[in-house]
Amino acid sequence: MAAFPFDISATDGSARTGVLRTPRGDIRTPAFMPVGTAATVKALTVDQVKQTGADIILGNTYHLMLRPGAERVKRLGGLHRFMRWDGPILTDSGGFQVMSLSDISKVKEDAVTFASHIDGSKHVLSPERSIEIQADLLGSDIVMQLDECVAWPAEEARAREGMELSARWAKRSKAAFGTRDTQALFGIQQGSTFEHLRRESSERLTEIGFDGYAIGGLAVGEGHQAMCDTLDYAAGMLPSDRPRYLMGVGKPIDLVEAVARGVDMFDCVLPTRSGRHGQAWTWDGPINLKAARFAEMDEPLDPDSDCPASRDYSKAYLHHLVRAEEILGQVLLSWHNIAFFQALTAAMRSAIAEGRFEQFRHDFRARHLASD
Repeated sequence: MAAFPFDISATDGSARTGVLRTPRGDIRTPAFMPVGTAATVKALTVDQVKQTGADIILGNTYHLMLRPGAERVKRLGGLHRFMRWDGPILTDSGGFQVMSLSDISKVKEDAVTFASHIDGSKHVLSPERSIEIQADLLGSDIVMQLDECVAWPAEEARAREGMELSARWAKRSKAAFGTRDTQALFGIQQGSTFEHLRRESSERLTEIGFDGYAIGGLAVGEGHQAMCDTLDYAAGMLPSDRPRYLMGVGKPIDLVEAVARGVDMFDCVLPTRSGRHGQAWTWDGPINLKAARFAEMDEPLDPDSDCPASRDYSKAYLHHLVRAEEILGQVLLSWHNIAFFQALTAAMRSAIAEGRFEQFRHDFRARHLASD
């Protein structure tokens, strides 16, 4: 029996909407999790994040274990109290850094050895240590197994090697986690873009048994169409009665297409990263507020939005802030972008519940692909 009940209230094709019920609050799916890498969603207060409608945020094990240190966070009351977020938190395992920081990490059967990107100090991250940091020290609500995310493109032999190591680490992660009533553990499917490897990974994870299942190893350079082609089979291989989480994704069109294929949860740094660089995501696609054409546009980004950043400031003012490199510009655009991603998932939930998701998807694709 899973730690958290997952109730699917409606489906439309493979798309589904429901609620993952946790002791710290309900997570409405499809759900987008703002990324709080270092115990903060960059440029925003937790009150601003809550105002956007986010039910859950994500924290990063690798970065928090290095600074301020997982033991310190524990002494200060755990991650929720430390950052003043009382809703659910999902923490990643540190596995993605195995790939992204490969020049300063070494993967062996027992563990990953890291050289800190901050000061060069050596650290060891095993499946057991990752579980200890996430569940016992940070106190996250949804804990991820340690996995190896293989860089793309990957030869089949290398993809199999990473998938098999991740499966062995999944078993060790489950043993270390045990059974808990107030925390959940997710396994991570790997296998790059090879269907038979994804299937084998799914079968091994399902045999171990997890509270939820993630799709890893995508959004690592393979491109939108290759990701969609992989999701055509990868999502449906995972148990239908548990949440499916596509890690590190992505652009709004990626979310819509992944939901169409049965995915429930997402995270990505894109909204705040875009905001810090002058880009705003809208229903008609992304716009660059640095462009001179916005200098005298008096209308806001979205007059119908509940978010003050979207509704109350003109494009001309945002353009000025971005061009003047004022910090407020980064704050307002990050706030707007997080609100847009939350509005997008809310719109998808409504469309699925009302049986019109395919029309929503068609219209959204038409607008966003035209803007590329």
